[in-house]
Amino acid sequence: MHEPLLLDRLLQIADLFQRDMSREYDGTQLSAARMGVLWTIHHAGPVAQHTIAATLDVSPRNVTGLVDALEAAGYVQRVPHPTDRRARLVELTAAGAAVMDRTVREHAELNATLLDAVDEADRDRVGTAIAAIADRLATMVAGAAAGAETASAPAAAAAAAADGAADSEARAS
Repeated sequence: MHEPLLLDRLLQIADLFQRDMSREYDGTQLSAARMGVLWTIHHAGPVAQHTIAATLDVSPRNVTGLVDALEAAGYVQRVPHPTDRRARLVELTAAGAAVMDRTVREHAELNATLLDAVDEADRDRVGTAIAAIADRLATMVAGAAAGAETASAPAAAAAAAADGAADSEARAS
């Protein structure tokens, strides 16, 4: 047997987080995609749907479905824009704010629990290394996306199909 690569460990961590989120949302009206909307509003405050779409890199139509579901569940509400009569913003309701307060608290607790596995003297280096890996991966993904935009028609069509499948999966959430 060979020693797992760093990438193998990162994929394992991603899979474990995905399974934990699925377990956490099972039986609720929440999903990873819907939580992405709540996180966006939590960090940005009341926000236009097109801003949510841009932040999450999904279609505006996808965001409409996510916001509709969150509104029906009582987590968000659409409110008039304070300076543009034509526009509406999406904001957290009291129930949505409570979910986010609990989630922030749980993240802090999980963060502390996970860091307990690392020697205290190494924690800053681990955090710096993980940030560097995340930044490198973000740059690589952005570069691949930019390359796909200039790719040949068949490659662009395949990328568009993959994006559509991702949008469909997020809508199903």
